[in-house]
Amino acid sequence: MTDRLPQTSRADAVENRERILNAGRALFFADGLDVPMREVARRAGVGPATLYRHFPSKQALVTEAFADQLHACRVVVDEGCADPDPWRGLCLVIEKICELHAHDQGFTEALLATYPGVKDVSAGREYTVGAVAELAQRAKAAGRLRPDFVLDDLILMLMANKGIRATSTATRVKASRRFSGLVIRAFEALPAARTAPASGTTGINIA
Repeated sequence: MTDRLPQTSRADAVENRERILNAGRALFFADGLDVPMREVARRAGVGPATLYRHFPSKQALVTEAFADQLHACRVVVDEGCADPDPWRGLCLVIEKICELHAHDQGFTEALLATYPGVKDVSAGREYTVGAVAELAQRAKAAGRLRPDFVLDDLILMLMANKGIRATSTATRVKASRRFSGLVIRAFEALPAARTAPASGTTGINIA
């Protein structure tokens, strides 16, 4: 019996931590970062003491809640920057970032928001923005990215992609892929004429 208690306690602690993180992600995405910690505890089904034992501050919770999204974003950006063809690399970044959001609707919130006092998140965002800006400059120099492109255009793209609504993840991903393809055409310098995408119902709404 003595040997089982520590194992049970550890399992409960891991479960509580995951419940808190899941609750935090859902609430931060739906209502922003002004959500009180007591509401996170209530959603997770734990007491305030348990919440603060795992996350002593809201900053600590935010950092952990968005760690996976920011890491995934960095991996995508690094992959795009490593491509010797900067336009192809930029296209890859656009496609994969849009798809990441389609799978995880908290992704754009993590990427676009600025979190005062949360150094890890701010540093991750700064790295991503800087790397994409450099990649865009290389694509411009290669004559593939339209010369009037500015980084805010990419931010607008992410905000629009965030507005995709669908009844299933598969439908949302399909719509996001179509959207990223249209964006790439719009960003390309002097794009060759292409056949317009076939019209039809996609099952999505743009908020």
